[in-house]
Amino acid sequence: MTQNKNATEAFRCGTVAIVGRPNVGKSTLLNHILGVKLSITSRKAQTTRHRLLGIHTTEDTQFLFVDTPGFQQKHINALNKTLNKTVTQVLNEVDVVLFVIEPMHLGDADKIVLNLLPKNKPVLLVVNKADLMGDKGNLLPLIQDFDLLFPFAAIVPVSAKKSLYLDELLEAVREHLPEQPAIYGEDELTDKNERFLAAELLREKAFRFLGEEVPYAITVEIEKYETEGNLRRIHAAFIVDKESQKPMLIGKGGEKLKQISTEARQDMEKLFGGKVWLETWVKVKGGWADDERALKSLGY
Repeated sequence: MTQNKNATEAFRCGTVAIVGRPNVGKSTLLNHILGVKLSITSRKAQTTRHRLLGIHTTEDTQFLFVDTPGFQQKHINALNKTLNKTVTQVLNEVDVVLFVIEPMHLGDADKIVLNLLPKNKPVLLVVNKADLMGDKGNLLPLIQDFDLLFPFAAIVPVSAKKSLYLDELLEAVREHLPEQPAIYGEDELTDKNERFLAAELLREKAFRFLGEEVPYAITVEIEKYETEGNLRRIHAAFIVDKESQKPMLIGKGGEKLKQISTEARQDMEKLFGGKVWLETWVKVKGGWADDERALKSLGY
């Protein structure tokens, strides 16, 4: 896997940051490129909290996509500051940047990210949800406006959710990647271990099944992770900020926690390719999101 069937095409491999304001479709874009649900998604903004590497290998290219948290506009606590530090650090380290926006809209949150984009490396503007615009000709005025704002290497309309124009996006990215051998094996999908992915899937379900505010006060800690052949035994604690949030997560008769855990377990079994025995409970750790020591111990 060192070169394309066409001997004139050298193998390319490089890192690609996916950045943008919260809830613009960055994680959905990564998942549909990879063809597997790796990065968690939610209709609520600011679901992604970690830098996540997604590896997509073709016969002539290895794309190392870095999914980042949406840039937080308000530094409410130490967690938000840590998330923003992750975004700016990634922008300085990668070979190519994908700046993801929604069509016909460049709000204040987008402009904040726009001002962070590096001028010394190729940045591609990815207009997500382009299928909602109907005629692609409607994009032309938008493209002309964006050309005045930043020297984008390319502007590519896509629909991440419907997997439209993703091949065109990959081809545009490939042009800017360095010529070098693959870094990872062709069957590898990420640099994260199953323990991390299990915690993320549990957190995703909390975002989906709880009210507006509670998920932002929750994190997940995997306290025990054991494998027996094709069976995984996982013991996980949901950590909340206040005692009053505990019953919201558990629900009447434990039904809410059971629903969250069941759906997370089903996703784990699909991703890991084996049976999962999952036990979950809830713990209170006041002020965890504003405690830098606690954040570090929780993997932030």
